[in-house]
Amino acid sequence: MYRIPVLSAEGKPLMPTKPSRARRWIKEGKAVGKFNKLEQFYVQLLVEPLNSKTQPISVGIDPGKHFSGIGVQSANFTLFTAHLELPFKKVRERMDNRRMMRRGRRGRRINRNLPFHLRAHRQKRFSNRKQGKLPPSIRANRQLELRVVKELCKIYPITDIYFEYIKADVDLTSGRKGAKSGKGFSAVMVGQKWMLKQLEKLGNVHTIYGWQTSNLRKYLRLEKSKNKAEQTASSHAVDGVVLACYQFLEYKPHHSVNNHGHSWQGNTTITPCKFMVIKRPPISRRQLHLMLPSKGGKRRKYGGTTTRHGIRKGDFVKAEKAGKVFYGWCSGDTAKQVSVSDFNWKRLGQFTASKVVLLQRFTGLICKQETDFVGATIC
Repeated sequence: MYRIPVLSAEGKPLMPTKPSRARRWIKEGKAVGKFNKLEQFYVQLLVEPLNSKTQPISVGIDPGKHFSGIGVQSANFTLFTAHLELPFKKVRERMDNRRMMRRGRRGRRINRNLPFHLRAHRQKRFSNRKQGKLPPSIRANRQLELRVVKELCKIYPITDIYFEYIKADVDLTSGRKGAKSGKGFSAVMVGQKWMLKQLEKLGNVHTIYGWQTSNLRKYLRLEKSKNKAEQTASSHAVDGVVLACYQFLEYKPHHSVNNHGHSWQGNTTITPCKFMVIKRPPISRRQLHLMLPSKGGKRRKYGGTTTRHGIRKGDFVKAEKAGKVFYGWCSGDTAKQVSVSDFNWKRLGQFTASKVVLLQRFTGLICKQETDFVGATIC
């Protein structure tokens, strides 16, 4: 059975409740229903709760390069699962384009007929040879995961965070990953250390290796899809739930008269819950200079989030055309029309600006609720 997040009148997260009880609270005027920036419904009490005690709730993060999984688990219920589409590929493409455009501008500015010491070479403003630099693509991945966890901490009383840790060192002499020379540099490791430092501000952080996640997933009898790009709960979100279950299960040794060994000890229940797909909208930043100059020296407007109709790109809107109603995100505009796109950023159509109604302002994320996550009971 699903659980609805609950906040106190002061905004403190309390234990989730049943949907029927949340509906009764709203009907009796004891609470109001709201949506957070992940488009998740929760209730905020208007009266003092009878019991404000909370139980341990953990969140599991299965980080990746292109996709990540997140799960929130209590002792008796699975509360939330999400599949994150990370912006790694898009950020890397934009950084490559920026590098190419910057080199082109600098090359056009320099007069190579002059001696070298008279050329317009810009002096370096800072040293960019420091170790431990976090690449923008990996930073964007970890920031998206951190943003989702922060939003979850606002509505759930999360006490522990379980992060799947990856060992990825590079031996400079051999170039092989996994070498333990201590002289290598891995951007993945730098990104993990930065992420763990940020997560420590939100709760108790625990690191789990991939083989440990696999062992517990087999014990819980949960299946993982081999297609990592699949927008289902079995692709990455299942590992987020498994990681969160480490709060309530532990692999301990046991001894008896007849035998001895190790076994899983503890109790937890994996239940159906809402499953979301979350990503950043592919909105282009404003460019003052395009890659190719236009005729006459005039450059057209490209990118940005503003439109001419009071709606920003990324806003969730309702549009009407030919008697049909469409729901989507604003992706562009013309002089009299607004473009509306679906979750995959495919345009649903261009609508007259007067027939487009704003439903929710742009939050930096677009979310889509998919089929429910279905689990099994383990005791």
